[in-house]
Amino acid sequence: MRSVFFGLLLTFLLAGHACLVSAADTLERIKRDGVILYGTDAEGGAPYVYPDPEHPEKLVGFEYELADAIAAKLGVKAKLVQNQWDQLIPALGRGNFDIILSGLEISEEHQRQVAMSLPYYVYAQQIVARKDTMGLARMEELKGKSVGVLSATVAQKLFEQMKDVDLRIYPGNVETLRDLKARRIDAAVMDLPIAVYYAAPDNELKLSGDAFAPGYYGIGVRKEDTTLLAALNTAIRELDEDHTLERIYRKYNVWDEHQRTLKDYQPQTVAQQKSISTLREWRKYLPPLLRAAVTTVKISILAMAVAVVVGLAVVLTRLYAIAPLRWLARAYIEIMRGTPLLIQLFMIYYGLPEIGIRLNAFFAGILGLGLNYAASEAENYRAGIESIPHGQTEAAEALGLSRWQTLRHIILPQAFRIVIPPMTNDFIAMFKDSSIVSVITMVELTKMYGMLAMSTYDYIGLGLMTAGIYFALSYPASLGANWLERRLRYDRR
Repeated sequence: MRSVFFGLLLTFLLAGHACLVSAADTLERIKRDGVILYGTDAEGGAPYVYPDPEHPEKLVGFEYELADAIAAKLGVKAKLVQNQWDQLIPALGRGNFDIILSGLEISEEHQRQVAMSLPYYVYAQQIVARKDTMGLARMEELKGKSVGVLSATVAQKLFEQMKDVDLRIYPGNVETLRDLKARRIDAAVMDLPIAVYYAAPDNELKLSGDAFAPGYYGIGVRKEDTTLLAALNTAIRELDEDHTLERIYRKYNVWDEHQRTLKDYQPQTVAQQKSISTLREWRKYLPPLLRAAVTTVKISILAMAVAVVVGLAVVLTRLYAIAPLRWLARAYIEIMRGTPLLIQLFMIYYGLPEIGIRLNAFFAGILGLGLNYAASEAENYRAGIESIPHGQTEAAEALGLSRWQTLRHIILPQAFRIVIPPMTNDFIAMFKDSSIVSVITMVELTKMYGMLAMSTYDYIGLGLMTAGIYFALSYPASLGANWLERRLRYDRR
């Protein structure tokens, strides 16, 4: 027994040593493999990294070319690893890639989590408004207004510290500007390069006021990768001195006089933040999770009500309507089940305003989830209805009941008992699927978990609390369904 214990201990020590050696030799491994992996988000990533409009299979952008230039200085090739923007730092820690090169601000929060290189670009915040909007040229003028920002950015931190601002957090800059044009928000605040690329050429939008709150972009690396960090700093200095940075930035129209101040950057010492245990401080973190859970419950219940009603209408149309309507009902089921819910939400929230129909995020989420689940409920109903022996319908007709009376008094009550279990499963699943509405700016339970986890980096503690809340929501629904199922078992009493 003792030998087994020491054997396991030795294994763990060797594994830990191997991890330390691997971390120390990251640069050596990169040079040996001939490839440096950099994490970025190419979705809506112009002018940083984005598909070339003329050749969509090819990526371009000033950071895309910068990555190649830095890799050349290291004597290797650069390879992009796609990752959601606000999850880049956790992904770096997991070893998904070697560095982050994706407009990562050199901020105190980021420096507490990763090591940051020398800056390679000077950015600033820019207010974007509609052409017909007066004022809104300074941060102070945005009080009392609805403002859209990109998730996990300096802009979000700036406006979270302001009072009386209706802050809307988006997964991408394109979505922010779409909502601005659809008049769902009053203004958007984003990094100047993004505003110059997306908003300046748009006839409906304008850059409102001067850029403010300048800062620096740097490359993020794991803190233990000191040798790699030193090599990156040397490469950035050389690219600045030989004007490669200026050439790349001018090519993408993101060069301005602020870039000449790169040489003036003075790194600041950032005090290390104490590790946060959200489980120990649950009184502080549980309330926002519970408030977000209320939103989840509202959306799930209302969306399920839509699904139940629409699903019943669809199945009755499919089974009993005239042929053209039956075909339409069947097409609806196949289309809604065969296309991603995410695309359906985008079409409802961002597509409908193009034809003059504007829904706020709450109702768009209810409609999207409800219409999607209605297809599944229709199939559940159909299975229940078709399981009722046809002889009961014939007996009802012999008694002189109409088709509607037969459905109402004989077929549907029996079918309803059969469909309760799958309907309950769908309802419980909707509690979890409701998290997808976060892509249209709804802050529900999963979104709140992500926001708190990004600020505390305690994914386990917050994850346990969030999972517990989901379980507390879904388990009573399961118990209620079991009770209702027992109540409706008339034949077993």
